Amino acid sequence: MTYRTLATTAVTGAVAAVGARLAYRALTGFPPGGEKAWSRVNHRGEPVTLLEGPAVVSGAVAAVAVTALAGTASLALPPRLAVAIGVAGGGAAAFGVIGDLKGSGKRRGLRGHLGALRHGEVTTGAVKLAGIGTAGLLAGAVLRERDGSPVDCVINAGLISGGANLLNLFDLRPGRAIKVAALTAGLIGSASAATGRGAAGTAAVAAPLGAALAVLPDDLAERAMLGDSGANALGAMLGVAASAALSRPGRLGLLTVIIALTVISEKVSFTKVIARTPALNWLDMLGRRPVPQ
Repeated sequence: MTYRTLATTAVTGAVAAVGARLAYRALTGFPPGGEKAWSRVNHRGEPVTLLEGPAVVSGAVAAVAVTALAGTASLALPPRLAVAIGVAGGGAAAFGVIGDLKGSGKRRGLRGHLGALRHGEVTTGAVKLAGIGTAGLLAGAVLRERDGSPVDCVINAGLISGGANLLNLFDLRPGRAIKVAALTAGLIGSASAATGRGAAGTAAVAAPLGAALAVLPDDLAERAMLGDSGANALGAMLGVAASAALSRPGRLGLLTVIIALTVISEKVSFTKVIARTPALNWLDMLGRRPVPQ
């Protein structure tokens, strides 16, 4: 990994972390629409704020903008990649906010929302799926190289929209979605370095990862949670990073895993599987408050 890659990654991650903390402080100090609109009850029955999500997106998008504009020589994120992260993250966050503020929770999962649609009921979840899918297609098109196949655009769109949906499924316990995102970011960065795409892959994961880790203490302390806006956006931005970092076979393999886990989630509770698996349960509980007996 070159000095330029390391420098770009470090600067991008640091700017994202600072941006996320500043955005979180500003949003919680002056919550849009009032504090009540963003307040929810967590699994303990205690109040948490959903403003962590918009803060993460703000920090990550600001970071890619800064490092892309930095750019003549030593510190530069490719403009195409920066735009794709902004489109994917911003689009997923915008439609995620609809789920956070307008969602009823009566319909859950792909089956619930698509089933309602077949009966003429347009749920907020269906609107969110369509919006995030559109954002994924746009970001995938931005990422496709001039000589790339339209197939690459479709694969990238699948990684972005599928990643957005899948990560949101983990946002059910404190810190879980961010831990999954951190592990995923590490795998993407390692794969990027191994395939010779280090600059693109590691810089792309640095923005969402830095922003997410900056708010992890508040998530673990159960003061805040990502919500749909944060989890969807974080998954979408990691999907962009994977699209930039992996070869076509690698992207197809990852997309297969995302689809398989999404289908499995319709029948299997990830929370129950994690609780029954010692290693996963240990990681899930790391840094969290003890579960009441």
